[in-house]
Amino acid sequence: MVPDVYAFKRNGRWDVSLNPVAAPKLRVNDHYVNLLRRCARDEGTALKGQLQEARWLLKSLEQRDQTVLKVAKVIVERQEAFFERGPEAMRPLVLREVAEEIGMHESTVSRVTTRKYVHSPRGTFEFKYFFSSHVATRDGGEASSTAIQAMIKKLIDDEIPQKPLSDSAIADVLKRRGILVARRTVAKYREALRIPSSNERVRSG
Repeated sequence: MVPDVYAFKRNGRWDVSLNPVAAPKLRVNDHYVNLLRRCARDEGTALKGQLQEARWLLKSLEQRDQTVLKVAKVIVERQEAFFERGPEAMRPLVLREVAEEIGMHESTVSRVTTRKYVHSPRGTFEFKYFFSSHVATRDGGEASSTAIQAMIKKLIDDEIPQKPLSDSAIADVLKRRGILVARRTVAKYREALRIPSSNERVRSG
């Protein structure tokens, strides 16, 4: 897919910019504007209405592009740890936080994050990928459900095939890391990752 924005680190700071291919610059042809100016009032009424509509469309597209850029900048700022270190560093983020940051309605942010993509050194991701619920941590903080799924996947990737980790064992490991998740929550995340249970993994190991 063609990304809507690019995110790259330059001189120690993350820079976010629109992809000119995804957001081409459109304009009204000056030749036709000049012709309209020379038309008699009656002759040019319909065309002038169309010109006004074209200008409204251009303004609307420009506003949409600027909204996409604003949302992308907040996402990159809030999820800088992800871009630096990967999924395990993902922070909890909800649409309301971004909406408040840019001063727009939550429904507007929801529309902007659908089928919009950011390209970065880590790959290309849909905006919605960066939004996830949170799980409490032992110190009173919050951990992203996306980050926890990444931790679960890594634990299972690194396990001994003959002794796969049960959901309870994974929950215990996460608890020692300060992340409070129940066994059933681990099971839900594991299933979302399409990873079989420990009993099924030991047979395939």
